[in-house]
Formats: sequence, C-alpha cells, structure tokens
Amino acid sequence: MEKHAEFKKIATTLRKNIIKMLNESGSGHPGGSLSACEIVTALYFKEMRIDPKQPKWEDRDRFVLSKGHAAPVLYAALAEKGYFAKEELMKLRKTGQMLQGHPDMKGTPGVDMTTGSLGQGLAAANGMALAAKLSNKDYRVYALLGDGEVQEGMIWEAAMFAAHYKLDNLTVFLDNNGLQIDGENKEVMNIEPIDKKWEAFGWNVIKIDGHNFEEIFEALDKARETKGKPTIIIAKTVKGKGVSFMENKVGWHGSAPNDEETEKALAELGGEM
Repeated sequence: MEKHAEFKKIATTLRKNIIKMLNESGSGHPGGSLSACEIVTALYFKEMRIDPKQPKWEDRDRFVLSKGHAAPVLYAALAEKGYFAKEELMKLRKTGQMLQGHPDMKGTPGVDMTTGSLGQGLAAANGMALAAKLSNKDYRVYALLGDGEVQEGMIWEAAMFAAHYKLDNLTVFLDNNGLQIDGENKEVMNIEPIDKKWEAFGWNVIKIDGHNFEEIFEALDKARETKGKPTIIIAKTVKGKGVSFMENKVGWHGSAPNDEETEKALAELGGEM
C-alpha cells in the first residue's frame, strides 16, 4: 500500500467537499482552502488529541484557523471527523445556518476560535497556550497562518510574546503559497526572508513541502520535541492545489466555481457533482 495513502485519500475528500460547498454557496475562498488540505488532514486525523463527541473537552488540543477565510477546509475536516453531519457543508454561507463564511466558535461544534480579521489568530493561540502552562495542562495549541497575513503588525507582536513566554506547546503552520488577494506576496509586501524573520523573533523554524505528509509528520514530531520555544512550520504550498485550472491563479483566491468548473474540478479529483 502506498505510504500515507489513507491521509492522501482524506485530503482528496476534503478537496472535493470544498469544491462542492463553494459551488453550492456561490461565494467563498477556494485557493487558500485547497492549499491547506494536507496540513489540516495531518492535524485532525493524526496529530491532535480531540474528541468529536466532546467538542468542548477541557484537555483537547486546540486549533486556530487564523486565516479565517479558508473556513471551507476546516469545515470539511470537522464534518469528515464527525463533529456535525456532512449535509451541513451544503449550507455554507447561508443565513441562519451553522457554517458561516468565517469560523464562529459559538455557532459551530469543533471551532476553537472565531476568526476572520487577519492577523489576530496567533494572539488568540498564544492565550490558549499560556493558559495551558498556567493551569498545568498538557494540551497543545496549533494555528494556521496565511503568508499574506504575516504582513500584519499584530502577528509580530504575537511572535515576540510567544517566544518571550517560551510557549513550546504552540505549533504554527505558515501556509506559504505565495499569493494573496491582490497578487503575489513579493509584489504586495515582500515577506522574505520569512524563515530568518521568525528565527530572529526567537522561534524554532522548520521548512517543509506542505503537500508532503512525510515532511509534515516529521515536522510535527520535531515541534513536540522542541523545548523552551514555540515552533513555526513554514509549509511551501500551491494555492488551489489539486485543481489544475485553479493552481497558482490569484483569481481563485475568493471566487466560487460555477457548475461547469465544479464538474471539471471534481473530475480531476476523482469525484462527481
């Protein structure tokens, strides 16, 4: 059997459901949802200590989707894991429904933090990680940042805080797909050398291919073994990964596929409407 075949299959299922729910809603963000499928799969289906039957379990690991517009990948994972019925996915962004355009911790089982305003998620994750330390709890906190998001000043305040308080129970993924709503990161506001910046802020820095499960799992192991400092895993990814006509196309940052595009995308992913 192919290595990590089970996880690859789950990531493909998440991609299919992202495409389906965005087509149904007629709006949303496919690009950065598709780029994070392997990361989210690794966290929810191997790494994190969670129980879908107890979404508010005190000793669970926490996850903060700081780039909240990528909510479809989180919702797809939560449904696949059993936090709520998969039928809910087709009600994405509908008024009065559970799954809004950005994650809502009060409305959706399994969502640990309400996010959407970019730059704020890392500070929230810091608070959770510090709370664990202060209360002698052993749960870990994970956060996912967008690379356009690290242009926000609050990220760097939070980066200082996490290093200062030695939050070694905090692991952050940077979804480094190189594109944001207005174009390429390097054109909008260059973030490079991003690894050196995080190192200078006192973090343990690991660089990986964000679509390679072997590298993701190894990085998570190293993060768990690192003591005295937080870890950031800079994951090189492809925006729109898995759908040929969406890959590396900035126009798919926040555009939902129509029926024809959905059919084409699902055919590539091995599914159907």
